[in-house]
Amino acid sequence: MKKNYKKLIAVVCLSVSLYAFTSDLNNSKKAIDPDKDKLLMEVLMFVINKGHYSPAAIDDNFSKGVYGEYIKALDPSKRFFLQSDIIEFSKYELELDDQLMNKDLTFFNLTYDRLMLRKGEGNKIYKEILNTPFDYKIEESFNVDYDKAPYAKNNIELKEKWRKQIKLSTLSSFTDKKKLENEKKLKDSKYIIKTDAVLEAETRESSMKSLNESFGSMNELKREDWFALYINSIMSGFDPHTTYFAPEEKEKFDVSISGKFEGIGAQLQKKNDYIEVLELISGGPAWRGKLLEKGDLIIKVAQSNGVALDIVGMRLPDVIKKIKGPKGSEVRLTVKKADGTIQIIPIIRDIVEIEETYVKSSVIEKNGLKYGIIYLPKFYVDFENKDGKGRDAAKDMAQEVDRLKTAGVKGIVLDVRDDGGGSLETAVKIAGLFIEEGPIVQVRSALKKEILYDTDKKIEWDGPLVIMVNEFSASASEILAAAVQDYKRGIIVGSKQTFGKGTVQRVIGLNQYIKNNIYGDFGALKTTIQKFYRINGGSTQLEGVSSDVVMPDRYAYLKKGERDEANALTWDKIDSAVYKVWDSTSRFDEAVINSKKRIENNVQFKLIEENAKWIDSRSAEKEYSLNIDKFKIAQNLTEETAKKFKPIADYKNNLNFNSLPYELEAISKDPILKEKREKWHENLSKDIYVEEALNILNDLQPKSIVKTNIPIDKKGKLVKR
Repeated sequence: MKKNYKKLIAVVCLSVSLYAFTSDLNNSKKAIDPDKDKLLMEVLMFVINKGHYSPAAIDDNFSKGVYGEYIKALDPSKRFFLQSDIIEFSKYELELDDQLMNKDLTFFNLTYDRLMLRKGEGNKIYKEILNTPFDYKIEESFNVDYDKAPYAKNNIELKEKWRKQIKLSTLSSFTDKKKLENEKKLKDSKYIIKTDAVLEAETRESSMKSLNESFGSMNELKREDWFALYINSIMSGFDPHTTYFAPEEKEKFDVSISGKFEGIGAQLQKKNDYIEVLELISGGPAWRGKLLEKGDLIIKVAQSNGVALDIVGMRLPDVIKKIKGPKGSEVRLTVKKADGTIQIIPIIRDIVEIEETYVKSSVIEKNGLKYGIIYLPKFYVDFENKDGKGRDAAKDMAQEVDRLKTAGVKGIVLDVRDDGGGSLETAVKIAGLFIEEGPIVQVRSALKKEILYDTDKKIEWDGPLVIMVNEFSASASEILAAAVQDYKRGIIVGSKQTFGKGTVQRVIGLNQYIKNNIYGDFGALKTTIQKFYRINGGSTQLEGVSSDVVMPDRYAYLKKGERDEANALTWDKIDSAVYKVWDSTSRFDEAVINSKKRIENNVQFKLIEENAKWIDSRSAEKEYSLNIDKFKIAQNLTEETAKKFKPIADYKNNLNFNSLPYELEAISKDPILKEKREKWHENLSKDIYVEEALNILNDLQPKSIVKTNIPIDKKGKLVKR
């Protein structure tokens, strides 16, 4: 989460004229230049030490944490390094703090060179293993608890680990294929079932293809990519949200927070040595041109009338760089169509907006009243266009609320489930749409505390409000939910607590600190500069926001919050701000009590809770038999238990969700948008959480406008009379 502050923390704002790092002009640029890596480390540590909210002490404990994080990131499945490698690496476990301060790359170079060696050996191992049929009758097993598993002592043990890991994957595929063959036979008595030998060979072939692609992706990574991994292992020692962005990652971050970029508007993927068009982005130049199609294989790229460059076998990020470009420029793609024909397609680049990033809404009718639901996937803002021309979640949210008011809704559900946050300023503005004026959030830096206010007396929506959250609602989502809860402006429903990220980050470009730069773009650092606090003085850090109404969640027992992250900042509290609780909450407590009763008696919610406990117990299972008979028994038992929870996926709430008039007009001209909206509405119609949120809105209605009070059975369904 970041904010476009006019003033950075004073010491971070040291201009290049006050302090700058100089690159050695006597060094010529090289593909691998340790001086650039050392300069990057120096600049990063300078910015962190001056700008981080609470920089960690660079000592042996810090070194130990970085060491563990980095080794695990390099080889999470322990299928590359040998025990002897780890023994050699461990000599540096308490020395990385010194190496960091001295800009010493000894440990990184050692681990990088060794990984490249082991990766080459692994490439041969899996191919050798997959050249021989597996015997699924042997009594053996494989444990997938990689954290507790020891490293292989020698190449023989390592190969055995690879063999069992691959065998588990192929065994699972083999049993699935076997089952599918039997199902085909039941449907068609004339169907000739494939032999076990054929199916076994097919699974090995499929596994070989998958591993070839996996190793192909690894081979495309450059040394600088692995160095960025090392750097980020260091950054994680400060807190989970301090991150180094290499230039490509910085660009991706900017796109994610603004929802737009300059290019042709096509999602691409690597398919063997080719680049395949996965999807066209609705409204983008490629979509408007109607020549480029999903499934096309791009084989050459040319700029305007320049020479076409063959991109077969090229890294996907490098291809994307060549296809992207400034608005108004031309790129010419040579593509291979599905019918085998070759076609040259000229496309004029433009601003591409990723529609999935933005606010969307729908209208529902329940018990004779209209309600609105707004989905906010991210607190997006275009930091480069603060003049009102760029997309802004706060501006879009206000417009969507106004459209729902025009449609005559009597209550609004604001869905921020899975919303990981975004702009702090945007969160303040959105919260301000639902109150008259007052404090929204308190922020504290290393130097001072300030209160961020909604100063606009206009209330965009003063009717019943429900905020839907889950364990992945984080940061700006938590600011919004906490403010609504503290003002008692609406009811928070969902998981027991939200993610628990109570910190503010700023993205700082690193090039400004380097004069006479001969190395190119150094990327950026996203570092934690503040903690934020609720207006009641409490922090959302670690604890998140507790729901007023807790709904059972299938993944409630899995560890996935800020409290489960290493090096997360601690929880604390400060003085409360002065604020006035919303004075129109006469039915608030009654609505909460009613909802809790419905959930307690709802068969579907009981099943979800039971499913959550089963998923938790399953996550503890680490040992798998590689004997086909025992594997099938375990698999059948799992499938039989899973059938009990099938009603969760099959559930329908019998509500109809409709687009607003402006969107219906857009849908009539855009089949891709039409398909996406239909899919969203279908998902909403299967969502029991949305259904209960609407029940709460109904309970919040003034008695004078409640049309009817239709009883609901234990399954949450309407009772017919």
